[in-house]
Amino acid sequence: MREDTGDLRRLFLSGTPMMDVRAPLEFARGAFPGTVNLPLMDDEERHQVGLCYAEKGQHAAIELGHRLVRGALKATRIAQWADFARAHPDGYLYCFRGGLRSQIVQQWLRDEAGIDYPRVTGGYKAMRGFLIDVIEQAAAKQDFLVLGGLTGTGKTDVIAEVPAAVDLEGLACHRGSAFGRRAQPQPQQIDFENSLAIDVLRRAEAGYRALVVEDEGRFIGGRDLPKVLWQRMQASPMVWLEASFEERVERVLRDYVLGLAAEHIEQLGPVAGFEAYATRLRDAMAAISPRLGSERYGRLSALLEQALTSQSERGETAPHRAWIEVLLRDYYDPMYAYQEEKRAARVVFRGDRAAVTDWLRERSAR
Repeated sequence: MREDTGDLRRLFLSGTPMMDVRAPLEFARGAFPGTVNLPLMDDEERHQVGLCYAEKGQHAAIELGHRLVRGALKATRIAQWADFARAHPDGYLYCFRGGLRSQIVQQWLRDEAGIDYPRVTGGYKAMRGFLIDVIEQAAAKQDFLVLGGLTGTGKTDVIAEVPAAVDLEGLACHRGSAFGRRAQPQPQQIDFENSLAIDVLRRAEAGYRALVVEDEGRFIGGRDLPKVLWQRMQASPMVWLEASFEERVERVLRDYVLGLAAEHIEQLGPVAGFEAYATRLRDAMAAISPRLGSERYGRLSALLEQALTSQSERGETAPHRAWIEVLLRDYYDPMYAYQEEKRAARVVFRGDRAAVTDWLRERSAR
């Protein structure tokens, strides 16, 4: 029989399978990558037991829980837990604090299915606290290199090619600008933080001299970078990625137009997917209209509509270059030029994709 564990570092470094027996609502508020929610009680049952606990105490609440989860319902849940345990003999189960609920699941699995399955002592609360500490320790002790550059230079492509890099935008499922929303929804804030902490933990454990991250604002879409990490990024050396204007236009076309259209069409089908993608572009343009000004917004919107019509009716995507060029030249480039000027003292290297990738690999290597 395997023992219960409090070795949270090993759990996260190894990607150990875990069964979360909290109620679905608790799981939805925050969970860990790869965990499976197989609750002891559903939301309504947990609500009733919680009221009983508050009014009559623990003993009465436990008795109520046993009355609510019995018979065929109990057998079904035990069968689900047993299936998970057999499929993941190296896994663990946990509840919120590693207490009564996980102990009951352990007991029922042992008594009804003949399976001894260990739990995480301290449960979700201990694991969440551990991951918060990972971010705080990294911000205090870990060296970082921050990758900057104008829109469309291919910073995400470089991040993907550097082993020591943490893909903040990938974890947040957002490209980090008004046009950055993906077809897939962003993770919950706590889920984003947990995934980020695990990624940081694994790279730090691998012994990289510095972790590489893309230059980001405090928010990536609707997700908030942990304040201590963001502050550390603002004080870290920068590497500036350069690319020609033509290269940048093509990359924006690839990622923010063709890629976005493909994501929506794969998810919703050709007709509904294209309409959702078109709406996403229109909404993004509208979101920055106050900063564009009415005249420029009207001109860019007209170019966007012409491009969408050509794409929808004839499959032509080249017309999108017209609004992309104006948006880069007149909106994003001046904004980034101002930011680059403020960060100039922090920039320790500049170059194209190949040069920057090689430099970051060398300076962050183990």
